[in-house]
Amino acid sequence: MTLNRENVLIEALPYIREFHESIMVIKVGGHAMVNPEVMSDIIQDLVLLRFVGIHPIIVHGGGPEISEKMKRMGKESQFVGGLRVTDDETLEIARMVLVGNINTEIVALIGKHGGKGVGLSGKDGKTIIAKKKPSQKVMIENVEHEVDLGWVGDTEIINTELLNILIREGYIPVISPIAMDINGKALNINADTVAGDIAAALKAKKLILMTDVPGLLRDINDKSSRISRVAIEDIDDMVDSGLISGGMIPKIRSAATSVTSGVEKIHIIDGSVSHSILLELFTDTGIGTMVFKRGDE
Repeated sequence: MTLNRENVLIEALPYIREFHESIMVIKVGGHAMVNPEVMSDIIQDLVLLRFVGIHPIIVHGGGPEISEKMKRMGKESQFVGGLRVTDDETLEIARMVLVGNINTEIVALIGKHGGKGVGLSGKDGKTIIAKKKPSQKVMIENVEHEVDLGWVGDTEIINTELLNILIREGYIPVISPIAMDINGKALNINADTVAGDIAAALKAKKLILMTDVPGLLRDINDKSSRISRVAIEDIDDMVDSGLISGGMIPKIRSAATSVTSGVEKIHIIDGSVSHSILLELFTDTGIGTMVFKRGDE
């Protein structure tokens, strides 16, 4: 069935009214980071959000790009528990890719589509103060080992002053997940974690996590089995039953923590779908999985 253009606008109107002047944090990663057409659609959506009175903040990753750059420089990537082992050389490469390449490209795209973007790392304005992550215990061939992840951090403080100034002046902040410790040393932090921490600190209306899957699926082999809504009170039972499994477990648990910390709702969506943000926010059915606290529907 073809939806008339006027009906699309009428369906969007109550959502635009509800979200006006609200803050939304969008974590961009996965397929979108390596597909210029998809990234352009995403940025176009975010500029549109700004022009209808919503305040988007972008947090971006860049894991595949860092790995590719390391490979070209003859250095092998190492991971423990999904986190990159980051020595001095790896940290410098990560900063080069995240701050020097990806961040500036996103800011340029915002400008191309008529918006005003400002690129930041967590070090700017002491926006993200972190501490070095402690050694991780991992099982290797049934033997427990302690592994030092190097310059990988956990967030301690989110300073929202600079972000609030930029939002007030109509800019779209674009944040690389490079933080600093109290001594000024750079630390690499997981982008999903940074997005959740910033959303919680700003009491954001929504946190949108862009992934390479349509959301939570009842059957991982059937994209039509998407679960559109998940209450955080049901997550433990869904994990125990196996309905939530694999890499979706930490993502859903991170979403639940963000909701508990003050973010109103979390949306997990497929970033490869054209204009996925608009479809999720401004249509009745949406295209992803919304995580919420029961009673706040």
